[in-house]
This record gives sequence, structure tokens and C-alpha cells, in this order.
Amino acid sequence: MSAIVWTAAVSVAVWCWLLLGQGFFWRTDVRLPPRREPEVWPPVCVVVPARDEAAVLPASLPSLLAQDYPGRAEVFLVDDGSRDGTGELARELSRRMGGLPLTVTSPGEPPEGWTGKLWAVRHGVALAHARDPEYLLLTDADIAHAPDSLRSLVAAARTGGFDLVSQMARLRAESPWERLVVPAFVYFFAQLYPFRWIGRRGARTTAAAGGCVLLRTDMAERARIPDAVRHAVIDDVAVARAVRASGGHLWLGLADRVDSVRPYPGLGELWRMVSRSAYAQLRHSPPLLLGTVVGLTLVYLVPPAAVVVGAAMGDTPTWVLGSVAWAVMVATYMPMLRYYRQPLWLAPLLPFTAFLYLLMTLDSAVQHYRGRGAAWKGRTYARPDAVPDEG
Repeated sequence: MSAIVWTAAVSVAVWCWLLLGQGFFWRTDVRLPPRREPEVWPPVCVVVPARDEAAVLPASLPSLLAQDYPGRAEVFLVDDGSRDGTGELARELSRRMGGLPLTVTSPGEPPEGWTGKLWAVRHGVALAHARDPEYLLLTDADIAHAPDSLRSLVAAARTGGFDLVSQMARLRAESPWERLVVPAFVYFFAQLYPFRWIGRRGARTTAAAGGCVLLRTDMAERARIPDAVRHAVIDDVAVARAVRASGGHLWLGLADRVDSVRPYPGLGELWRMVSRSAYAQLRHSPPLLLGTVVGLTLVYLVPPAAVVVGAAMGDTPTWVLGSVAWAVMVATYMPMLRYYRQPLWLAPLLPFTAFLYLLMTLDSAVQHYRGRGAAWKGRTYARPDAVPDEG
């Protein structure tokens, strides 16, 4: 057989393994597990780091203040050096909307070795400790919660004995580029971190979604959150790993009514969102970068290339193998498109989207080696992996 037939055959084999052997990552039915309401609702503090979030705060903060939680709950919004009036807007929304008590504070600029977000989280967690909460809800300023979100998270944590319960918020997918790129982002994430594996005790696969993380306070202290991960650009996965390393029981799944309201209307915004941390996800490792490029090419680009080449050359085995691999790819992507309420004709375009992600990852590496590092809202973290974790 020719090299292209062998390559197409390997792609088919990989897709068969992904379909059946990667934790059924493509299924979207991993939602909050069965739960029962506790007799006494434990106290909870909500910590919201916010930097220049005035544009999205009116759509997110009122949903937190309006939580229908039977126990004691309080919200701490930490204004991380905003220049757009985020803190004052939060106070105004609280005065106007009422609801849960809100404290707005600012920690000042982060010291060396800390990312701004985690420094803000540390400040909020320190304030929350004075209220002696049993749980901390760490949520981003662009996340809107349904009124029963907090009580559902707490009930799930209590019922399942979880130390960390995280929901991947449904990201906005309204503009043409969001429809093309956003569902694939979650699909790729689930492929790397199959949700079914994360919920098993002692599992090696570990992740969380930073927009919505409910964490037991005693586990946060044991795992030294956030100090142990103070340098992490991808803080959600780092937090989950620290909790797992401390013996914690984790759960991660898709959200039903927890939504991100942050818009990414154009390709440029989405490109920056991915490329700012893609190479950090690969631990700034050239071998891992090479493996990622080869893997994305073999899994996502070879099938359509085999179809085109096989059809053009009259090579039936190449065409058939490429078609089979592409069909399996499309079938596994359809559930995610349904979850995002997107048309299924987008599924065959997944190879193009994967090619965009490949370019974004390469761009992330180029930025790193040019000294730009991971940038977010006016801050750049050139070498977060070089910051030592002091014991």
C-alpha cells in the first residue's frame, strides 16, 4: 500500500480508538450528578475576580446577587486594577438590585510571581475566611448563573462527597466565528480531559473549568489554593491538579444554566483567547508542540485530504479510508453542536476549525519565544513556568 493509504488507515484507527476508548468524550450528557438537598445548608462565599469587566458585569453580577440559596451566602468581587469603573459599577448594581450581600475590594497590583487573577482570588479568599464558609464558589465576572445554580452545586457536592465541583459554562456562540470556533473549543477540551474520567476517585485525568468552581474551604487550605498555583496562566486545570494531589474528589461536567456572556464577535478576539495560553497548556515544550501539530494533522487534516486526493487520483482505498475517518469525526462532533444549539452542517467543517487551532497554537509558541508570553488585559506573563512553587 502507498504511504497515503497507510496514513489514512492510521487516522481511521485513531478515530476508532477516540470513539470508544477516550472516555466517550464526545457525549454531552455529563451534567450535575444526582443530588439531594441537605437538611442544613452550609455557608458559602462567592469570590469573583474582575479586571475591566464593566461591559459584561450588568449581565452577570445580578445573577449572582439573585441566587435563591437557603443558607448564608455572600459575594466578594475583587477589582483587579480595573480602569473602566468595574468596582463602582458593581456597587451600583448591588444598590439597585439588592439580593446577596456584596463586598467590593481591591488588592492592588500583584507581587512578582503571581498572575493578576490569582492574586485577586487570594485576596477574596482571605476576606471570605473571616465568614467561616464551608464552601467557596470561584466564578468569573463574565459568568451568569441561573437562580438555583449555587444550591444545585452545593447539593451535588454534599451528595456525592466531592471536594470540587466544576461546571463548564456554556460559552457564547452567536456570531459566525463563535459558531465555528467555540463548540470546537469545548469539544477539544473534553477530548483532552474526558469528563467521565475526572469524576472517578484516584483518576489521573484532572481538570476544572475556571468559570464555575465550587471548592470545599478545608480542601482549599489543604491544597494551598491559590498560593500553590499562583503562577498558573491556566488556573482552572492547575487548581484541579492541586486538589487532586491533596487527595480531593473532583467532578467536572457541562452546565445547563451557567453561561458566559463574554462576546467574541470576530476571529481576532477568538484567536487571542486561544493563543494567549495554548503554549502554556503544552508546558512550553517543543516536543509537546511537535506532537500536537502531528496529532492535529493526523486526526483532523488527513481524513479530508485523503478524500480529496483519493477522489482526484481514482484511489478507492484512500478515498474510503478518508471518508470513514471523516464520518466518525463528524458523528462525534454532532452532540456538541446540539448542546450549543448550532446547525449540524457545521460538523463537516471541523477539520478547518482544527487547522485554525493548529495555527493559533503555533502563534502562541511564536509569541512565547519572542518574549511576549501569555497576555491578558494589559498584563503579560512571559515565563510563568519559571516561577518556583515555594513549599
